Amino acid sequence: MCSVFQPFYGIRNNVLKQGFVKLKISAKSTFPFPTHLADVPEEEDPQFSRMVEYNVHNAIQLLDSRFLFSLIVNGVTSPHHRQFKKECIINFLTNCDSVLEIRFPMKRDSGSYELITGYRAHHSLHKKPALGGLLYSTEISLDDIKALSAISTFKCACISVPFGGSKGCIKIDPTKYSPTEIERITRRYALELIKKNYIGPGIDLPSPDINTNEREMAWIMDTYVKTLGHKDVYSFGCATGKPLSAGGIRGLTSATGRGIFDAANYFLTNEDLAGVVGLTPVWKDKTYIIHGFGKVGIHTSRYFERAGAKCIGVAEHDIAIYNKDGISVHELEQYKLKNNSIKGFPGSIEYPNSVELIFENCDLLIPAARQQIIRKSNADKIQAKMIVEGAHGPITPAADKILRKKRCLVIPDIFASAGAITVCYFEWLKNIKQASHGKLQFGSDHENIEHILDSVAESLKMHGKEIDIEKTQSLSERMIGASEKIIVQSALDFSMYRAAQDIYEKSKVHKLGLDLRTAAYCRSIFKVFRSFEALGLA
Repeated sequence: MCSVFQPFYGIRNNVLKQGFVKLKISAKSTFPFPTHLADVPEEEDPQFSRMVEYNVHNAIQLLDSRFLFSLIVNGVTSPHHRQFKKECIINFLTNCDSVLEIRFPMKRDSGSYELITGYRAHHSLHKKPALGGLLYSTEISLDDIKALSAISTFKCACISVPFGGSKGCIKIDPTKYSPTEIERITRRYALELIKKNYIGPGIDLPSPDINTNEREMAWIMDTYVKTLGHKDVYSFGCATGKPLSAGGIRGLTSATGRGIFDAANYFLTNEDLAGVVGLTPVWKDKTYIIHGFGKVGIHTSRYFERAGAKCIGVAEHDIAIYNKDGISVHELEQYKLKNNSIKGFPGSIEYPNSVELIFENCDLLIPAARQQIIRKSNADKIQAKMIVEGAHGPITPAADKILRKKRCLVIPDIFASAGAITVCYFEWLKNIKQASHGKLQFGSDHENIEHILDSVAESLKMHGKEIDIEKTQSLSERMIGASEKIIVQSALDFSMYRAAQDIYEKSKVHKLGLDLRTAAYCRSIFKVFRSFEALGLA
């Protein structure tokens, strides 16, 4: 049993004198761990959906007593009613609200017809709208879409974005279709969702994901505006990740990479954690290897390099390169743009099997491409002291356990890769209020800074020191008006910092040690639970 002291103001209609009430709640979980997940911690190649489900239930076991206590505080005095309500909410947040599977014919440029299949899953609408990516792939199953929609929910909760979670997929290989065919498919998919009231500024917001970008988001937005949203002044907010000319936002392209850096920065500069894993809490001369050199990998590498870290290895799907003396991120980026590959980059050693690169000695490892790249059979070969997950599910639960024993700190995907979700929220806010962030405060900020400088000069003069306060070039540029990108990036940095701080506190409260994944899920799940509790279940 654990004793919990909490200030009480009232239970139901019985008003109590303000004070502290001692409650006894069992510390042992009363919610059974699903038997079908019992083997996941030892499996070499578990299904992605089972990995997500396992991580969720792992956190629920720790939160059980907090759930019950929260229900008591909110007036559920009957033990039976508490148990029933708790179980109902847990079942609700561990399953999808709804899943839509659609099929429609598409006429190809050749004149032939093809039947296209698409999915959209709403995991949770405890807060609206929901937000989730739209990807084009033939390799993603419906179970994967459900699991990814759940991750969207918990990502939003983890980073304090007031959205639910969703995910969508069109089962095509986009390399086998012309741009006009892809446009027809995208617009028809959007139309089917619109007809079923499945997307909209207050319902669900698609965003870019695998094989989709701002082009597809513009098509979806345009389809919505020309149909259901033709009278809706907020209709531009029906999708995120759009081009700037169609209501997009500056700073989104680099958001995931910046979020990964922010996550790494907090935990690397945390002296306690850095000391446990054998790192000094500074960026200078830290070495890192990144697996995946696409949009996420490139921007992550830029931020790491600016902070003083040295890239010694980069892996792509077909090849990996290594140079212990360092690889220039800018030069590699230019080389890839010119050659469409990193193969043959001057001064590097090549690995035909790109996975072999992640076993090299380094301070930080960033898997930013594939799922389950680190698993039970190879986790013991990892020499990195810190892993920052830039992809979904790059580490299996069995590998996670091995890495913790090796004192390797893993920063989980539901936190580390939440940068884009955060900036998508900022884009939606911009569309809803129909003004760029900071546009209404530029003049006010300029005047405030002038007043501060005048005040400093006046104070010095009062003490007999007449000194002209000169503005630096950087301050002068800011005084003209902070750009939307600066405002967005500052807000993202702050959001990541606050979330990291709370995840670290959760790891200490639950005595999780280096298990930041469970700490992050605890933060997310309890927030979602409280939302369902407040909204009611009737």
